[in-house]
Parts: sequence; C-alpha cells; structure tokens
Amino acid sequence: MASPVPRLPALLIRGGLLAAMAAPVLIAATSPYLAYRSLAYVIGGFAGILCLSLLLIQPLLAAGYLPGLVCARSRRWHRRIGTAILACVAVHVGGLYLTSPPDTLDALLLVSPTPFSVYGVLAMWGIAATALLVALRRRLGLRYSTWFLVHNLLALVVVIATVIHALQIEGAMEIRSKWAICLAVLAATAVVLLDLRVIRPLLRRRGTAAGPGPD
Repeated sequence: MASPVPRLPALLIRGGLLAAMAAPVLIAATSPYLAYRSLAYVIGGFAGILCLSLLLIQPLLAAGYLPGLVCARSRRWHRRIGTAILACVAVHVGGLYLTSPPDTLDALLLVSPTPFSVYGVLAMWGIAATALLVALRRRLGLRYSTWFLVHNLLALVVVIATVIHALQIEGAMEIRSKWAICLAVLAATAVVLLDLRVIRPLLRRRGTAAGPGPD
C-alpha cells in the first residue's frame, strides 16, 4: 500500500487550482446584477466565466505539469477540458442569443458598437478552429511539429482574446477575482508556451549536440 504522504503535495496543488478556478464563479454568483437578468442570460454568462476558469488548467494539462497524472492521463484530461470549453462557448453564445438575438448577431457579424464583442468573437472562432484542427489532424496530413505549432498559436490567440473580452465587460464578475483569474490564465499559458516552444527544444538540441556519453 502506497504511503499517503507523497500524495499530499499533489492534493494541495490540485486543491489550490480548483479553488482558483471556482472562486470567480462563486463570487459572481453573489452579484446583485443577477437579480435583473433573465435565466438564459445568467446561464450564458456563467458558461463564459467557467470557460475562462477552465483556461487556467488547460495549458498545465498539456504540458504535464499536474502532479499525480501520467502523461497519457494528462493528455486525455486536456482533450476533455477542451471539449468542455467548446461546450461552454456554445452555451455562452446560445444564452446571449436567447436574451437578445439582434445584439448577438451584431457581435457575430463584427458590427456591434461594444469593443469587447470583437474579442469575444475572435476567441470563439479560435476555439472552433482548435476543435477542427484536433478533429481533422490525421485528414489534414500535417506533420506533428506543424500541427503542434498551429495548435499553440491558436491557444495563445484564444487566451489573449478571452482575457481582453472578460476584462472589458462590466457584469457579474467581481473585479479583483476577475483580474486574478485573468492574470493566472495569462501566466500559465506564457510559462507553458515558453517551456514547450523554447526551453524543451533547446534542451533537446543540446542533448543531441552533446552526443552519447562514454561507456
């Protein structure tokens, strides 16, 4: 039977991440703005907040940073969270459309007077493009290195656009928790991309250049 002690740091890290992800959602649930909104708007809004929170753990799963998860399980959870993000976006847009079809169509057609809608639509299409890239990976016939690069670039676009979209909206999200989750998402994405695109390839090149050691 394995000792529970080594599992404690992993549980603390996972618990801290879950708390960071849940805090903006729970705090937003206490917002007085919700009393004046329709059910469709509230559900759509919270789907957007949940999507933002899920973006915190998504790059960490891709890089295999979470302790206690082997590489294969981490990648499976990365795909599952990606599916959940896609579903949240669909619910977010659907809820806003049921609340106000003209405003939603203006946003989708990029003619809305609100600047945050442009970034929301950019994030939406980035997520849709990422889902298609994953689904059609074999049919596209792309080399893995090319596919991986495009996937990383789309992820960066989605994260930046989502953060700008969220910060520009004045709604149910409490300002401090919103800034905290946005900065955390940006930091996690930046660290992972730096690791995957710069540090690990550099270490591999150095290892190849060094060659095998003496017997």
